[in-house]
Amino acid sequence: MNWKITIVGGLVFYVVLFAVSMGTGHFIHSQEAGVLAEVYRTTASFWRPELNMSPPDMAAMLKMWIPSGILAAILAAGVYSVVRSSLTGPGWKRGLKFGVIVVIFAMVNALGYRGVLNLPDQIWLWWMVGGAFTNLVAGIALGWVAQKLAPAGG
Repeated sequence: MNWKITIVGGLVFYVVLFAVSMGTGHFIHSQEAGVLAEVYRTTASFWRPELNMSPPDMAAMLKMWIPSGILAAILAAGVYSVVRSSLTGPGWKRGLKFGVIVVIFAMVNALGYRGVLNLPDQIWLWWMVGGAFTNLVAGIALGWVAQKLAPAGG
């Protein structure tokens, strides 16, 4: 495992995920304009009280989301540092391929939870769409940064 890629790459992966999710989050999750706004209202009992407030208490949510997001991104970058030699192409393309792998595993996970949690299919679909977009973009950034930190053969 390459610790520079794991830590620095993980932080870059997180920052890009966070930045991209601000755009997709508004489109998908916003109480006013999000495609899931009405579905979220009808399933209010599933969500944390902070998210059911109007407006949602984002400061409280960020206290949970940021640490867990950073940890997840560092874990993902650590895995990338181990498997990137199995991927081909320039850094950005290796990162994109890794993003595809992350998306597939996220879909496997979501489909598993879909069988347990009684949430409307719209939620699962849009969560997978949003997650795919953010992880593909963040994967490209991770691959590019990893190539700068520790060049790998093309």
